[in-house]
Amino acid sequence: MRTRRVLLLLVLVLSLAAPLPAQESPVATFSIVARDGEAGEVGIAVASKFFSVGSVVPWARASSGAVATQSFANTSFGPRGLDLLDTGATPEQIVKILLQTDAQPDRRQFGIVSADGSSATYTGENCQAWAGGRHGPDYAVQGNILTGEAVVLAMEKAFLETEGTLADRMYAALHAGDAEGGDARGRQSAALIVVREGGGYGGFNDRAIDIRVDDHKEPFKELGRLLNYAQMNASWNQAWTLFTQKKPQAALPHMERTARIAPEDDGVLYDLAVIRLAAGDRNGARKALEKAITLNPKLKQQAEEDKDLEGLAD
Repeated sequence: MRTRRVLLLLVLVLSLAAPLPAQESPVATFSIVARDGEAGEVGIAVASKFFSVGSVVPWARASSGAVATQSFANTSFGPRGLDLLDTGATPEQIVKILLQTDAQPDRRQFGIVSADGSSATYTGENCQAWAGGRHGPDYAVQGNILTGEAVVLAMEKAFLETEGTLADRMYAALHAGDAEGGDARGRQSAALIVVREGGGYGGFNDRAIDIRVDDHKEPFKELGRLLNYAQMNASWNQAWTLFTQKKPQAALPHMERTARIAPEDDGVLYDLAVIRLAAGDRNGARKALEKAITLNPKLKQQAEEDKDLEGLAD
């Protein structure tokens, strides 16, 4: 019954979708679309000799999956691909649907990973060389105008062999692709997105990490710098969201991890004190607050007036 419903939805999409106009400029790039099932995350990392590649290529939705659309990019493939994933269509089915309703399918390139880890990658025969991709459970890598196939092979290997968070693994893949030559024209921009249910600020959306380098001589170095801060901020946000939901015990491990990433950040230490106190660690809270105030004496007045720290009023 489910299969029949999916097929009917696909037919409906095909019947309503009109051919779309071709893009004039290629978004020559290399990207990875990936999933971490244990963490409940999907994401995309992308780089290019193209201004603001992050505003064109990556599309992601925690409940659906992720899509990277590039080459002579048809940006409608992003939201349409995510909507099709929501209907239950597989990445392979979505490739066929998107191409059948496109004006220039031979010039498109895109990769898709669903929230369940299935994947697909497509490269049109008229994408500019070198162009191609690889995919497997939980990932799809693809690129065009590259120095050679070694770029996507290196990306695949790095993703599969790197340990750490999804963001760590995607960044490693991007860095490995660049080390093998990357975009044949050079470097300019890069972006990385990770989505997770309730992963955004305050738990109101799914954007756990969303960083972009739009125009930089060293985009990979700059993206790495931003990623270090973004991972700290994502962990901090996860902790504070749980704290505001009155779950201090669940929040504490995330806040402790945040403090390990940024041990000299006075704001992190201040919130660590708040959450430690709420979780019952009064002595640990005092130590964190003392260090925070040492780093930033202006926090003393805030602490004296903060009801979350009333337990340390003495």
